[in-house]
Amino acid sequence: MRHLFHFGVFYVITPSSNALYTDLSGYYDLMCADINYQSQSDCVRRLHQLFGNQGKRHLDLACGTGPHIRYFIDTGFSSDGLDLNQPMLDQAKLRCPEAQFSLQNMCEFVVDAPYDLITCFLYSIHYSGNVKNLSACIRSAHAALKPGGVFCFNAVEKNLINNNSFVRHIVQHEGSEFAFKSGWFYSGEGDRQALKLSIEKTTDKVTEEWHDDHPMVAVSFNELKELLEPYFEVTVFEHDYEKLEMWNTTSGNAIFVCVKR
Repeated sequence: MRHLFHFGVFYVITPSSNALYTDLSGYYDLMCADINYQSQSDCVRRLHQLFGNQGKRHLDLACGTGPHIRYFIDTGFSSDGLDLNQPMLDQAKLRCPEAQFSLQNMCEFVVDAPYDLITCFLYSIHYSGNVKNLSACIRSAHAALKPGGVFCFNAVEKNLINNNSFVRHIVQHEGSEFAFKSGWFYSGEGDRQALKLSIEKTTDKVTEEWHDDHPMVAVSFNELKELLEPYFEVTVFEHDYEKLEMWNTTSGNAIFVCVKR
C-alpha cells in the first residue's frame, strides 16, 4: 500500500488500486477529540493576564477548525484565525461566525491591525518546516503584535524526543471506529523532524488505513530561545495547562511565553 500526504490531504492507494481520498479537515476534530481545548485556552489567557498588555485582540495561528478561538471569544476576546487549509477555515467559520479567518502561511503572514495576543497551539509552530521558516514566523508574529503583546505556543525539544513513544485514542463516529496514533521522530541531526500519524477506520469489520510523516522543524529549546530573544522577552513553562510551573530544563515539552520587545 502506498501513502502520500500533501497540504492537509491524505491519498491512499490500496493493493486493489482503489484510490481513497479524504481531506484531513473531515477528520481533524475526531483526531483531536482527546484534547482539552478549554483548559489550554484558559491557561494561555492566564499567561496573557500575567505577562501581556491586557488587550483583547487575539489571533490563532494554524487555527484548524477553530476550537481554541471559540473559547477565547466566549471569554470576551475578539479572536481571529489563520491557516493554510481552506476546508478547515470553512469549518472554523461555522464554529466561530464572529471571527475573521485568513488563508495564509504563518511563516509570512500580515495583518490589517495589530493584536494583543498571538497563539499557536498543538505544537503547530513546528509546521514551519525548517529553521529559516521558523525565524520568519517569529518575525511575522513580532510585527503583528501591539507593544507589550504576547506570542504564546508550545514546542518539543528535538534532543529529548523518544522515537518509540506514541499516543493513541479511539473514537466512535457515524457507525465507524476511528483509531488515531501519533508520535515524534528525530534522526538525531539537522533541523528536520517528523510527526508520524496514522488513522484506522473500521466499518463492518473492514479496516482502511492512512499513514503519513509530516515534515516538521526540529529545534532545541536553546536554539529556539536564541531565535526568539532578539524580538521577545522569553519565559518557558512546563507543559502543563492545569498549573503554571517554570520549565525544569529536563522535560521535552514546554510552553513558551514571549513578550514583544
